[in-house]
Amino acid sequence: MTRSALLVLADGRFPAGGHAHSGGAEAAVKAGRIKDADDLEAFCRGRLHTTGLTSAGLAAAAAYGLDPYELDVAADARTPSPALRAAARRLGRQLMRAARATWPSPELDALAAAFPRGAHQPVVLGATARAAGLGPEDAAHCVAYETVGGPAAAAVRLLSLDPYRATAVLARLAPEMDHVAARATAAARQGIDALPAASAPLLDLTAEQHAAWPVRLFAS
Repeated sequence: MTRSALLVLADGRFPAGGHAHSGGAEAAVKAGRIKDADDLEAFCRGRLHTTGLTSAGLAAAAAYGLDPYELDVAADARTPSPALRAAARRLGRQLMRAARATWPSPELDALAAAFPRGAHQPVVLGATARAAGLGPEDAAHCVAYETVGGPAAAAVRLLSLDPYRATAVLARLAPEMDHVAARATAAARQGIDALPAASAPLLDLTAEQHAAWPVRLFAS
């Protein structure tokens, strides 16, 4: 295993399309739920322990080599918002393009052929981690980080938030990211039926509202 591959996969400059998504932060800013760094930390913490945990479990399971088709069905069942399902598949498709160019793999080729419109992003991320020689916990860590890193980067643009304060939020959440990654990996080890199904209903509702906005800075 080459741990440096994890740095490549988790790097915000990896061309997987995540920079165009706020993880619900744009809607939360407009609604007044994120106004400063303290609000951002609370938002990221909630997202990490709900949708982040669920996505990290799916990614870890894919990195273990569990059936990606069953995992995609499981991801659909855990994503009640049509807008978020569509966003997850768009991100999965973009990640697949980058992954196949970076770590060519027959498994990735087969997954891309089976889901021409894109599999759910966490499933693709787990398969990508596997192709890169990374393990399930690496995949879970990558998801945990992007779960909070995306909203933090978006908040800097949306609020003109001090980037140092946004980065400090991520640093404070680091132990919780480790905890979520460990929980997700342990669940994935037990099989698909044991995967987390934590949810954040407000994120689902605001995602539907956000998708209908005529003007927005981020895709989700």
